[in-house]
Amino acid sequence: MDERSLAVTRRSLHGVAELVLAGPQYRSGGGIRLRVVPGGFATLGDPGVRVDGDRLVTPAGELPLTGTYRALAEAAGLEASRLDDVYSGGPGVRPDEELEVDPTAARLLADAFARGDAALRQLAPDETPVLWPEHFDVAVTVDEVNYGVSPGDEAIPEPYAYVGPWTPQTGDFWNTSFGAARVLAELTDVLAFFQKGRALVT
Repeated sequence: MDERSLAVTRRSLHGVAELVLAGPQYRSGGGIRLRVVPGGFATLGDPGVRVDGDRLVTPAGELPLTGTYRALAEAAGLEASRLDDVYSGGPGVRPDEELEVDPTAARLLADAFARGDAALRQLAPDETPVLWPEHFDVAVTVDEVNYGVSPGDEAIPEPYAYVGPWTPQTGDFWNTSFGAARVLAELTDVLAFFQKGRALVT
């Protein structure tokens, strides 16, 4: 997977997560939390829509993730809505921007979210993993430590798992400013990484 395809697909899907799923859900009173589902991610309530690979699945049918965010939302019977009034760290995507989604990259990101969601449910069975539209990561917080999987960002351009204690830690395990991160391509066991981080937090 080339870096550009992954980056533009990630930004486009992040935009869909905010403008087409979380934004309309928030405006209808349902909050901003999203969830991981097979093939991608989905709202928790109204509107009942989800992303599956390179398509938006709605109660009325499927739509390709093409065109502008505004047009995509309108085709789904929604109004594209940014969440600048809720948080400041979103994708910065405008409703009239064009989506660019590579199907292979979309599958890779969906697989990353699925791996993260599964590991988080094993790590903390009493917690429900949340896909946050702000940073576009799936995560839980346990005992003041954030555990999650990101599809990549400006600092780490490919999907990675992370452990982010609220209190700064020292030692070889902690390799980032926010705690520890490992790219998924080099991580065979996400749960074991989370468990090691939890054991090392002081």
